[in-house]
Amino acid sequence: MTATDTTTIPTTIPAMTELAAVEPGVGDHRFFLNHLASVKVAAGDSATQMSVVEFTAPRGFGPPLHMHREEDEIMYVIDGEIRLDLGDESQVVTAGAVVSLPHGIPHIFQVVSDEARFLTVTSGATAHPTFDAFVRALGAPTDPTALPAPVEIDPGHVAQVCAEHGIEVLGPPPAPLA
Repeated sequence: MTATDTTTIPTTIPAMTELAAVEPGVGDHRFFLNHLASVKVAAGDSATQMSVVEFTAPRGFGPPLHMHREEDEIMYVIDGEIRLDLGDESQVVTAGAVVSLPHGIPHIFQVVSDEARFLTVTSGATAHPTFDAFVRALGAPTDPTALPAPVEIDPGHVAQVCAEHGIEVLGPPPAPLA
């Protein structure tokens, strides 16, 4: 595709049963826990049984302390800074960092820059991965060009949907940043 090519980029995710590329801007875009999640590869569409989700999150965002019972997760930071707490260890990672989050290990993270973009890749360590289905279950379809305004989140509903997808909520989200 050249700079003058007017071909429209498809908005649906290609089946990953053979070599395929997911172009920028393509994905199932969801307003997910007050940030943008774009499912790039769904585990059900992947011959390798992996899912890939790209996130864009504002400063202060962080999920509750949680543990994936059956999925290993890799986080790749595209842009921004994220503080990660994995077990008893804590560190700030920046663009280009790759973080391994094994199943069964409690973890939490928080965006400490103005905004951060990161990819998560999940693979079923002991079962078929369902992280992309979890994102779809909690997220609402949205425009991928901007972060929607924050809304009230029901922690009981989040914990229920997490449990249905092999994620155990162990504590609250991180405290707000000063």
